[in-house]
Amino acid sequence: MTINDLKLGEGGVISRVGGEGPLRLRFLDMGLIPGTKVTLQKIAPMGDPIQIRIRGYELTIRREDAMKIDLKEEQK
Repeated sequence: MTINDLKLGEGGVISRVGGEGPLRLRFLDMGLIPGTKVTLQKIAPMGDPIQIRIRGYELTIRREDAMKIDLKEEQK
């Protein structure tokens, strides 16, 4: 499952950050690191971009980028 697969209000824990080179480093710099909880907050009217909540702040990313970040389900 990736961030792109989440429905509004759903969340998960990052298990793997994909991408290569500068893109992967940008994800990590934004706080998208394994073990971090994310929740889908908003989806733009045309479906792209999406807004997620991570580490207490909102982050907007493209769906294409969201497909590169794998999640595992939240532990209740």
